[in-house]
Amino acid sequence: MPHAFVPPTECPVCGEAVPRGARACPGCGADERSGWNEEATRYDGLDLPDAAFDDEPPASPRRAPRWLWPVVAFLTLGALIITFLFR
Repeated sequence: MPHAFVPPTECPVCGEAVPRGARACPGCGADERSGWNEEATRYDGLDLPDAAFDDEPPASPRRAPRWLWPVVAFLTLGALIITFLFR
């Protein structure tokens, strides 16, 4: 006598919920023949590079020196004054 087919409650391939009595996963189509029970095929939905698991935080971007913006503002203001005075 053949055993009764009982699908898992969660697809081991894609993680989708499998309705009771379903013959295949509604998310990815996996079934008893294609590997319901293969834990090695579990897909977590992320494809992260190995660098994502480093303990070091990423390097922060370089910032401009504190004195740069006041100098730029002064030069711009000076250029505007000269432009309006010597038209």
